[in-house]
Amino acid sequence: MTTTRGEDGNRDKSKGSGRGDGYAIDTDPGRLDVGLVHHWLSTDAFWALGRSRATVERSIGGSLNFGVYGPDGGQVAYARVVTDRATFAWLCDVYVAPAHRGRGLGARLATAVRDHLAPYELKRTMLATVDAHELYAKVGFVPVPDPELLMILSSER
Repeated sequence: MTTTRGEDGNRDKSKGSGRGDGYAIDTDPGRLDVGLVHHWLSTDAFWALGRSRATVERSIGGSLNFGVYGPDGGQVAYARVVTDRATFAWLCDVYVAPAHRGRGLGARLATAVRDHLAPYELKRTMLATVDAHELYAKVGFVPVPDPELLMILSSER
């Protein structure tokens, strides 16, 4: 069953999927295995290689976090959303542990994020992906209609 908890830590039963496979999605930041998330991002996620533990901790502190937990309760996936909960959100750092890939957890996680954000009626939720366009399209993401309007201020110069 997939469940989420609100920022207050209370279970939101409306998010249950009834899949019966033992995986659960939770937004309780206290449940996150921060050391494991740091390990995944800094050693295996090409977009975050070498990211410091302090940076991961700061990013978690400033974000809405989603953890996926396996049947044994251990964390198996992670995603975070940077949002003002009024107009905009950025989905980022989506990661599924290698041993749990191929089970649809990435799509379930993206769906949980979409559904969690829906009540905020945001004007735009964005993400960047190199190779998971089809996965995100299944959840409703589409290419940016006017990419020429977007600009970025990057520290990578």
